[in-house]
Order: sequence, then C-alpha cells, then structure tokens
Amino acid sequence: MKGRFMRVMVLFDLPVETAEERRAYTGFRKQLIRKGFVMMQESVYTKIVQNPPAARAVISHIRSVSPKEGLIQVLVITEKQYAGMELIIGHVQKEIIDTNEKLVIL
Repeated sequence: MKGRFMRVMVLFDLPVETAEERRAYTGFRKQLIRKGFVMMQESVYTKIVQNPPAARAVISHIRSVSPKEGLIQVLVITEKQYAGMELIIGHVQKEIIDTNEKLVIL
C-alpha cells in the first residue's frame, strides 16, 4: 500500500517567566527537534510522517513530553494540503529541508 505522506504541525505558546518555565520550554523544543521536527517559524514546528498511524504515534510522544502549563496545539494535514499553503509576506527559508523523500543527502 502506498504511503499517504502527512505533516504534523505543532503550534505552541509556553510561559517563560521563571527559570523553571524556561527550562520546560527549552526541553520541549529540544524534544521536538530530536524527533525530527523542523522550525517553520517561531513556535511552529513541522514534521513529515508517512501515514496516519505514524502521525498518531508522534502526537502521543508530544503529549508525553509536554510541559504542565501553556498552550500546545497539533494539526495533521496531508502533504497536498501543506503544499497548497500560500505565502503572503516574507520569504521561504532555503536551509529548511522540504521533501518527502525517505533519504536526504546533505
């Protein structure tokens, strides 16, 4: 069966007023990066997954590493929907890997 590539988008707004909150924010962000998420813009990270079960596994991991306070939202969309995103202002960052190939050689 052919894989249905999807994007898992994590959008978050976490408090950073105390040292403990800053540590929680940094730890959460590092966990996203370790799991293969790429920053799309500040506090918005995306990851390509192969199918809905893989997306559910990623969401489960996000739940397990989430800080106790703040706002974390997850949106799963198809790669076709993601490709239809319209850029209104700004520019696309060239250093971000944006491919659905399984092997990327840098």
